[in-house]
Amino acid sequence: MYSNQIRYDTGKLLLRLTVAVFMLFHGYAKIVNPGGLDWIGGALSAYSLPAVLSYGVYVGEILAPLMLIVGLYCRVGGGLIFVNMLFAIFLAHQSELFTVSGSGGWALELQGFYLMGGLVVALIGSGKIAVRPD
Repeated sequence: MYSNQIRYDTGKLLLRLTVAVFMLFHGYAKIVNPGGLDWIGGALSAYSLPAVLSYGVYVGEILAPLMLIVGLYCRVGGGLIFVNMLFAIFLAHQSELFTVSGSGGWALELQGFYLMGGLVVALIGSGKIAVRPD
């Protein structure tokens, strides 16, 4: 039983780190190229949503991944990544939902990974290897 718990907690840690580190690269790109926020704000405005919501990308792509890496409120962080990806798919990738890429995979594989990875972390929590296990 003890070794199973170690494997479960290590698996949860590896999932958290994988989702978080990969997502953090996207957040970093938005910091060094903040012009992307203008596009997001315009896309939100096209759906009569306030452009100020575009700053939520920093929450979903920087704050939430840092929460997962540290292991602090991981369920909340996973949920934030999930919501961030719902917005990303809705605003930027609707036309690709039922599209196959040139290599034969789903056109939204990466977005799907982040979406489901965030949801899984929100559902299973951090495991014991965290600053604040949940």
